[in-house]
Amino acid sequence: MAEFLLFRLYGPMAAWGDVAVGETRPSAAHPSKSAILGLVAAALGIRRDDEALHGRLHSGYGFGVRVDAAGELLRDYHTAQVPPQRRKVSHYTRRDELKGDGLYTILSSRDYRTDSCYTIALWAQGDPPYGLNEIESALRQPRLTLYLGRKSCPLSLPLRPRLIDAQTLKAAFDQFGDDEAQWLAPLVQANDLTHYYWEALDEPRSGMASSMRYQRRDSLRSRARWQYLEREERHFSEHRKEAIS
Repeated sequence: MAEFLLFRLYGPMAAWGDVAVGETRPSAAHPSKSAILGLVAAALGIRRDDEALHGRLHSGYGFGVRVDAAGELLRDYHTAQVPPQRRKVSHYTRRDELKGDGLYTILSSRDYRTDSCYTIALWAQGDPPYGLNEIESALRQPRLTLYLGRKSCPLSLPLRPRLIDAQTLKAAFDQFGDDEAQWLAPLVQANDLTHYYWEALDEPRSGMASSMRYQRRDSLRSRARWQYLEREERHFSEHRKEAIS
């Protein structure tokens, strides 16, 4: 038996940052590991400048996700006024920025996922800095505000974290889903296929035969410099046994 921590993410909008070039800010169709461990760090009260602890947090847990509802893609043509960068000048609030001289406009195209819903799984590996029970408590009473990828994407429902002992990751996902369908039904449009993504676990421990493996650049290298490395992610899909309806 292995211990897994599962919790549910739902909001009207979410953004799971992908490789960005120029003014385009895409979103993946399911959460990235860096986004989820960032959410966990916020719940635990870890500040962004604590590089060492962010690194331990990222390497100390395996990550998996079940896509309960993929939602729809929303693309926003985004404009923002910002002041020019000047030496020895710091802007601590948005009000300070707008008071500055020489404001100019940044244009970008930003992608979001609307009405999407995901079940997240974490498990300990290597030298985790916190027990799964500590993370569960923090997700119930977070110390800092939690977002679904961007500050404009707040959570709409509690995370409902739950520790589950199971033989495999798939069995843990199945147990978590048994008592969740009723309250999700009015909120999301379920898909015909349920998609699973995970890392590190082989078939006997995951309980799933991966149909595809690919590299995803969401393994944290430096939180301060927003640098990420590639990691291998595995994929499995199955027809829904019973749709959320």
